[in-house]
Amino acid sequence: MQEGREAARLGWEDLRLVLAIGTAGTLTGAARRLGIDHSTAFRRLGALEKRLGARLFDRARDGYAPTPAGEAVIAAAQRMEVELSGLERLLAGQDLRPSGPLRVTTTDTLLEVLTPCFAAFRRDFPGITLEVVVTNSFLTLTKRDADVAIRPSGAVPETLVGRRAAAIASAVYAAASVEDSADPAAQDWVGPDESLGHLGFAKWLRAHVPPERVVYRSNSLLGLRAAVRAGLGRAILPCFLMDSDPSLRRIGPLMAEMESTLWLLTHPDLRQVARVRAFLDVMAQEIGRRRAAFEGTPPGG
Repeated sequence: MQEGREAARLGWEDLRLVLAIGTAGTLTGAARRLGIDHSTAFRRLGALEKRLGARLFDRARDGYAPTPAGEAVIAAAQRMEVELSGLERLLAGQDLRPSGPLRVTTTDTLLEVLTPCFAAFRRDFPGITLEVVVTNSFLTLTKRDADVAIRPSGAVPETLVGRRAAAIASAVYAAASVEDSADPAAQDWVGPDESLGHLGFAKWLRAHVPPERVVYRSNSLLGLRAAVRAGLGRAILPCFLMDSDPSLRRIGPLMAEMESTLWLLTHPDLRQVARVRAFLDVMAQEIGRRRAAFEGTPPGG
């Protein structure tokens, strides 16, 4: 009887397998998530079900659907994943050495201006290796997708702690060769597509510019900058992205209603980690030196 209970015990690798299948819905997708081949996943699932004496998934032509037993195992695996993630953060929080890897996420628009800041940090802390993830999606720091996020945002997400690094100003820009006009409805514009419809610029366009005058759309602010540079139309974009380009010119004053904030964000459990704290300190200092560019004012202005 004791031997039967021992044989039926579930290990973390078993839970990971069942969770991966439940999440992906297919054996192939689960194998890809786990970094194993399809036949290994199939063999491991069969052995696990035999050991437990219960079928965990119903096999169908379009995928794997969990049975009630499978749903119970998936729920347990999800709880275990949350616990392990919290333990990782707790243990990372005990690390007082300013060395090791540091994973940072930021947006493509910020990468050019932040890279010199990263270089300054590496000069001060050569024992810390930076891993920079460039994505416009907000990674879940609670799952350790990254240790620090550098992002423009209206407010700090509830699960994170942050430092306000700078204000981000925006203004209307056009190619230097394009003729000016005071009436926005009389000009061609380039604007965000639906995926960026939440941006202040997108809302402003809907309120002030006839739809037919928005002649070009993109899901990338870098794409919009390229379109402005090519003379396709004007746009409201961050000053740090536009002012350094001599082929572009700013039209009118800063758009106060478009101002946002650049935040340095991390998880509460990580803020006392030596390498995280060192990075936040250096980045706050380096971004502060470049505050004029972010806030759309000339140095000393």
